[in-house]
Amino acid sequence: MIEHGTATEGKANRRNPSVRAPEESDGVIVPGKSANKGLQRPAEPMEGRTPTKRNPQENATNRVQDREFVSNELARVRQRAEAEKSEAFVNLFHLLKVPLLRTAFYALQRDASPGLDGVNWHRYERGLESRLPALQDELHKGSYRATPAKRTYLIKPDGRKRPLGVQAVEDKVVQMACVMILNEVYEPTFCGFSYGSRPGRRPHDALDALHEGLCRRKINWILDCDIEGFFDQLPHDKLMEILEKRVKDPRMLRLIRKWLRVGWVEEGTRHPGIIGTPQGSVISPLLANIFLNEVMDKWSSRWRRENANGDMIAVRYVDDAVFGFQREADARRFLAELRERLEAYGMKLHPGKTRLIEFGRFASSNRKERGEGKPDSFDFLGFTHSCGTSGKGYFVVRRKTIAKRMTAKLKVVKEELRKRMHDPLGKTGHWLAGVIRGATNYYAVPGNMKAVRAFYTQVGRLWLKAIRHRSQKAKQRWTWERFYRLQGHWLPRPRLCHPYPSQRFDAMYSR
Repeated sequence: MIEHGTATEGKANRRNPSVRAPEESDGVIVPGKSANKGLQRPAEPMEGRTPTKRNPQENATNRVQDREFVSNELARVRQRAEAEKSEAFVNLFHLLKVPLLRTAFYALQRDASPGLDGVNWHRYERGLESRLPALQDELHKGSYRATPAKRTYLIKPDGRKRPLGVQAVEDKVVQMACVMILNEVYEPTFCGFSYGSRPGRRPHDALDALHEGLCRRKINWILDCDIEGFFDQLPHDKLMEILEKRVKDPRMLRLIRKWLRVGWVEEGTRHPGIIGTPQGSVISPLLANIFLNEVMDKWSSRWRRENANGDMIAVRYVDDAVFGFQREADARRFLAELRERLEAYGMKLHPGKTRLIEFGRFASSNRKERGEGKPDSFDFLGFTHSCGTSGKGYFVVRRKTIAKRMTAKLKVVKEELRKRMHDPLGKTGHWLAGVIRGATNYYAVPGNMKAVRAFYTQVGRLWLKAIRHRSQKAKQRWTWERFYRLQGHWLPRPRLCHPYPSQRFDAMYSR
C-alpha cells in the first residue's frame, strides 16, 4: 500500500495534534486534497467518504423499497378480491419474486428452531442476497423441492403428545410469501367471527367477542366444539377442491400440493404426507382457515339465518369453536347437522371434548328450580368461562386461567430452575422476568388478577427454594426479607394489561 505524505508532515502532526493525518476509512487511505499548483500536498486532508458499493444502508434501503413494491402489488390483489368475491385468480405465482421473498424472510421468527437441514434464520441471512435470486429461479423453473419437516412433539398438560413439524428456513420463506398472497385473496371472504391466524386479529379479540355475545344476546346454551385431530386428519383432496374454487393458478396449487405431500422425518425415517398438514408450518393455519371457512363458517352463517328460531352467536379460533344458542332445540339440531357436515368432509367432532351445556344469565336460576347444581363451565383460549353475578346482582361471565395450564407452566418453571440452580442470580432473574411478563401480558384481564398474582407468588417461592438448595450456607443466609429485595428488583409486579371486553369490542366495532 502506498502512503501519501512526507516526513515533514509527520513531524508537524506529532507536534500539533490539531493537524490531522490522512484519514483511513474501512482500511482505505483517503488522500488529501491536491494543491492548485505544484506537487506538495496540503496540510489538511480531504474528508473521506464511504464508497458507494460499500454502503452499509444498502440492505435497509432494499427492504424499504421492497415493502413499497410488495404493498402495491398485494393491494391490487386485495382490491380485485374485494370487488369480485366469487372470481377465481389465475395468475398469482408471478408475485413470487425477490422483493416478496425478502419481505417474507424478515417476517419470520428469528429464534425459531432450525429444520432438517440445520440452517437457522441468522445463518440463512448471511447469504440472503445470493440465496433469494437462486430461490426465485428455482420456483419459476419448477425445480424447487420442498424439504421434509423435522418431527418434534409438544407435551400437553394431560400428558398426551402433540406432533409438530419444523420446516427448513427456505421452505418457510416461500410459504410465508404464499401466505401474504393468499391472505389478500381470502380475507374478504372470511366470516367476521373467525379470529385465528388472521392479520390484525388476536386471541383477546375472540375472547372479547365471546364475552359480549354472551352478555348482550339471549344465550342460554353453549356448544363447545373440538374437532378430533384436525391438523392430522385434514383431507388433502377436499382441501384442494376448496382451494380450486378461488385459486385457478396451476403453479400455485402445485406448490401447495408439494408441501402437503412432502411429509416428515422422525428418527431417520421418512414418512410421506398422505393426510393432514403439519402443525408448526407457516402455511398450515391459513389452509385450516380456508377449509373451515367453507365447511363450518359459511354453513353456520346460513344455518343461523334460515334455521335458528332464537338468538345464536359463533366464535372460532382456528379449530376451536364456541356456539351459543337461545333455545336448546336449536342447539341440538345444530350439533347433529354439524356432525354430519364434518363427516362429509372427512372430519369428526371429538366425543369427549365436544359438550352442550346450559350457560347464560338464566342458567343458575333455571337449574336451581330443577334442583340441579351450578352451571357447568367451559374452556376457550386459555381461560375457564363460568357464570357469575356482580356486586349489584347482574349477570357476568367470569374468566379465570385454566388450572391445568397454570399447573403445567409452574412445573416447567420448577424444572428449569433446577437446571439453572447455580447460574448467576441476575441471569436467572432476567429469564424469570420474561416468564412473568409473558403470563401477565396474556392472562391479566379484568376479573383474573387473583390468578395472575397467585402465579407470580408461586414463581417467587420456586425461585427461593432453588436458591436455598445451592448450599447449606445459602439455606441460612437467604431469608424471606432478603429474597423480597431480590424479587422486587428482577420480577415485575402483576398489573392489569387489558381493558374490559365491552370497551375494546365497541372500539373495534364502532357500529
